Amino acid sequence: MFYVYLLESQKDPTRHYVGFSADLKQRFQDHNAGLSRHTAKFRPWKLKTYTAFDEKQKALDFERYLKTSSGIAFRRKRL
Repeated sequence: MFYVYLLESQKDPTRHYVGFSADLKQRFQDHNAGLSRHTAKFRPWKLKTYTAFDEKQKALDFERYLKTSSGIAFRRKRL
């Protein structure tokens, strides 16, 4: 399975991060351990939501969409 996930900073709840991983549990631990330079300064993170896909390309397309302006509006309203 392939996962697209949304993290919310517990330090600053206005900060969110959208990512993709085939191993969601390990990737979440990496974010909270400071191993990602994009998320290290806003940790700790909580997992707000995730979506599982059986096809890698569909997951990557959804991640890309959630990072667009219309995707940001979608996440604010629906996720």
